[in-house]
Amino acid sequence: MLNINRHVLSNGLRMVHCKDSSTRMVALNIAYNVGAKDEHPDSTGFAHLFEHLMFGGSENIPDYDTPLQLAGGENNAWTNNDVTNYYLTVPFQNAEIGFWLESDRMLGLRFEERSLEVQRDVVIEEFKQRCLNQPYGDVSHLLRPLAYKTHPYQWPTIGKELSHISDATMDQVRDFFYTHYAPNNAVLAITGNIDFEEAVRLTEKWFGDIPSRNVTANNYQQEEEQTEERRLTVERNVPLDTLYIAYHMCSRTDPDYYAFDILSDILSNGASSRFVQRLVKDKQIFSSIDAYISGSIDAGLFHISGKPATGVSLEDAEAAIYEQIELLQAELVGEEELEKVKNKFESTQIFGNINYLTVATNLAWFELHGKAEDINTEVEKYRAVTAEQLQAVAQKAFVPTNRVVLYYKKSITEK
Repeated sequence: MLNINRHVLSNGLRMVHCKDSSTRMVALNIAYNVGAKDEHPDSTGFAHLFEHLMFGGSENIPDYDTPLQLAGGENNAWTNNDVTNYYLTVPFQNAEIGFWLESDRMLGLRFEERSLEVQRDVVIEEFKQRCLNQPYGDVSHLLRPLAYKTHPYQWPTIGKELSHISDATMDQVRDFFYTHYAPNNAVLAITGNIDFEEAVRLTEKWFGDIPSRNVTANNYQQEEEQTEERRLTVERNVPLDTLYIAYHMCSRTDPDYYAFDILSDILSNGASSRFVQRLVKDKQIFSSIDAYISGSIDAGLFHISGKPATGVSLEDAEAAIYEQIELLQAELVGEEELEKVKNKFESTQIFGNINYLTVATNLAWFELHGKAEDINTEVEKYRAVTAEQLQAVAQKAFVPTNRVVLYYKKSITEK
């Protein structure tokens, strides 16, 4: 059980804290409540672009990395469709440097054409490498719009297309920043070897004068229920045919979320999981197969992807998956199998929260979408899932009208 403290600044910034005396380091994690879903459909990829721009210099600190490195610190960031997350670690005696750096770029970035040009080129190159020049790199660009017709989850974090980033103007970038990157739209999590009183003092000192902003809520439309199966077949220059299936599932805050997560582990987490044991080892229908959930805040997707073994068609491979799905719908998961999955999650949770940086990231995430203390009840929520709930979820969600199917075929070129 983590001992969590909190402090809210007058500008709306929420600070959560958890001391860890076993380390000589301090971690600061800032989660901004902005992701790819907050972008305009004709200007996507901006949240990811800002992941890079935030390291390009702020109003009073032209170089972010050097002061942190000289203080013995490290940093990084990540973005998804729901949140943009920045974190750093620094020796406890240099903790104030972290507050100084993070507060200044929340205050305002150094909006210079040169910096925008450099980071825009970096993101464009990343888009090309990850999505255009890598086998299966465009799967997300194909599968998402197949599954989502109205919700902004229909495009990946990196953006719909290159032109949205290459055509980004300084005015658009500045507007996006001041619309979303604000103290009243963020959570600061502080962990490691720092007392709560000191964390409050430094947070007030460095973040207290940053003005709150008129954060614009994105009134996007929630996805309507899918009523028919959707299928797509593409051919690409890839080494193997691959099958992708996705079922619509609930939101992150729905109690059934934990059932979906457990179902994904039952199917593919570990050598003894059903897909691996039955479809890879026993029947040798797949050379590899995986099942996982998107983990998104709004209604997400339950993914299944696999590469059929040599000589096995995508049609036969798909049918084999549905056989295993039907077993989940027809029979209750055994007590031993369910307990094994729950034990694995509990151990992962316990060991994950030993690391002070992981704790900072998790606290920020939970506070942003609820309250930080929810981190202490996650294991209980998984423990509460029953075999009957798993069966009911499988029966409701894993139906043809609720799925999308992508056949990603190896192109056959004539000599």
